[in-house]
Amino acid sequence: QVQLVESGGGLVQAGGSLRLSCATSGRTFSSYAMGWFRQAPGKERELVAQISWNGVNTLYASSVKGRFTISRDNAKTTVYLQMNRLKPEDTAVYYCNSVDYGQGRAMSDYWGQGTQVTVSS
Repeated sequence: QVQLVESGGGLVQAGGSLRLSCATSGRTFSSYAMGWFRQAPGKERELVAQISWNGVNTLYASSVKGRFTISRDNAKTTVYLQMNRLKPEDTAVYYCNSVDYGQGRAMSDYWGQGTQVTVSS
């Protein structure tokens, strides 16, 4: 089975930074576009960033554009999300998954445990 393990979340003040990691196993990682999703309590899960299979192309939700950077290391089968100038509105549990690049839909029901990001004001 595909395994996804998110890490790197924590508590940070507004304006601070965090770097999230998503370690993967159980599939040919380099063949898939990947995305970062987040879900806040009482809200639907939303896609915030995605990256093509070869890392050449990226897309971001307007709410995070200019602040977040998605990247990947196919040799390590890991995808990252660098989050800068964090806002309280970024507070959520963050998940990674493979995606249909561009459209952004999650391609697998194999979600990891997520990692909690809490931004205080």
